[in-house]
Amino acid sequence: MPTGEEIAILVGLHLTGRTAQKTPIVAGAELISAEDSMEELAALAMSAGARIAERQIQSRPKTDSATFVGSGKVDELKAQVLFHEATTVIFDRELSPTQQRNLEKELDVKVLDRTQLILDIFARRARTREGKLQVELAQLNYLLPRLTGHGAAMSRLGGGIGTRGPGETKLETDRRRIHQRISAINRSLEKVRGGRTTQRQQRQAVPLATIALVGYTNAGKSTLFNRLTEAKVEAKDMLFATLDPTLRSLKLPDGRPAILSDTVGFISDLPHELVAAFRATLEEVESADIVLHVRDIASDASESQARDVETVLATLGVGAEEAAARVVEVWNKIDLLDEDDKLVLEARARRAREAGGPPAFLVSAETGEGTPALLAYLAARVDAGPASEMLLPLDDGRALAWLYRHGRVMGREEEEGAVRVSVKLDERAAGQFERLFPEVKRPPAAL
Repeated sequence: MPTGEEIAILVGLHLTGRTAQKTPIVAGAELISAEDSMEELAALAMSAGARIAERQIQSRPKTDSATFVGSGKVDELKAQVLFHEATTVIFDRELSPTQQRNLEKELDVKVLDRTQLILDIFARRARTREGKLQVELAQLNYLLPRLTGHGAAMSRLGGGIGTRGPGETKLETDRRRIHQRISAINRSLEKVRGGRTTQRQQRQAVPLATIALVGYTNAGKSTLFNRLTEAKVEAKDMLFATLDPTLRSLKLPDGRPAILSDTVGFISDLPHELVAAFRATLEEVESADIVLHVRDIASDASESQARDVETVLATLGVGAEEAAARVVEVWNKIDLLDEDDKLVLEARARRAREAGGPPAFLVSAETGEGTPALLAYLAARVDAGPASEMLLPLDDGRALAWLYRHGRVMGREEEEGAVRVSVKLDERAAGQFERLFPEVKRPPAAL
């Protein structure tokens, strides 16, 4: 066995009782099977560097309060751990602190749950200082109620003379250190949020449309980002390849620029610690003019994944009503479908538009198929209503150039000593133009 290799046994649970909680992935009234959830858990484990030795799914009417799966399954897992020389057992649900301690005692190996696994992947992938701080904050918030029995592991947070108060136990010391570290991280993140807010305000001062990509992890957001902006953001066939937000200029078909942002991927049961920690990153979604919801339409779980994304969007203030106005669905990976499936999807997209739902576009970020239609729609979408007419002096080239850069010039006519320009400007651009060029008048015909 290679040194340091993690050999993992995966454990899922299929609840059969009447009062069974929705498990483990909820998509409205739809439930994904335990087998599908186990496939996703395996992908997560492999993304974290583990080798999967065994997968087991237990059916029972309810969870066991002491060990989650019951004593019989624990005995079976003991045998599997010995047989495979496993180093880790990973559960497809969040374990309570008591369940985790009992399982580690019985199995004598490291026991993780789905949340810990996701947090570990985030910790491995974070590159910027902000990303690392956000992941550490999520890990500490998760660890705090689980401190009992982890005293030795917490020694890395500090130690020595002067670190304990009179009569303070090791557990109390660890809790105090974690609270202090959480406070320090929050202060650092507040500074980051302040800087990000300033940058956002500076961008908003320039009348450019902002477009944010969101979607389930591995739906192809980064590949689409690269395709639309000709950037070289890392795009791998793995979960959570992108953590830190990336912004690039997007050139629309009519020549105008927009700002496109790529964000962290979502996942079923995304730990609430991470949603809270990455709030600053996801603020790009809150302030975007258009939200592109990228879906892996070739996946059997596409519908349930879409519901999970919509759930997170709702926590960010992009609920169903606002989604109808701001969200555009991008059905990606059509290169993996046959022609009959594409025709069915095109009919579905057409019905969705007719019903007043978010418009949908079929694309392949890998090959570029469908992206011209998407870009043409975005260019039309950022136009604001009918064209306005401006009467500019013939020698005012600066104002005319500004309109060409930031608006959509529909026509121009030279008159005596002036040029009449018909231009479409969104609300932000119109306000900026009036502040920069107060001397420009609109002829009565435009009022």
